[in-house]
Amino acid sequence: MAEPKRVERPLSPFMIGPYYRPQLTSITSILTRITGNGLIVGTLLAVWWLLAAATAAEYFALADAVVTSWFGDLVFTLSAWALWYHYLAGVRHWIFDSGRGLDIPTAEKLGWGVIIGSVVLTLLTIVIV
Repeated sequence: MAEPKRVERPLSPFMIGPYYRPQLTSITSILTRITGNGLIVGTLLAVWWLLAAATAAEYFALADAVVTSWFGDLVFTLSAWALWYHYLAGVRHWIFDSGRGLDIPTAEKLGWGVIIGSVVLTLLTIVIV
């Protein structure tokens, strides 16, 4: 009996490079997971600041110095973007779950809407707050 010819190909679409061209829908899906996990960093920083406020004045001074530094500003700005992005991606998913927007052109428009919308809403949040 003849051996079947095995074709060498990637096992996963995450092998970005010569085997797989990233698409907007896959990138937005990956970013949804990253922003969901990234929100933990901002939450931990805020919880640390609140716990420090409840603990001691010296400990709060340290936490407040970190939170109000450029690092704290960066973390909270990225957290605001991640929150808006994750929210809009959830709305997009809700639309997909309803059976609408599943064709490629609409899915790509919704993907761009999530990306652009999250940036605009983040900038509005920074300006308003």
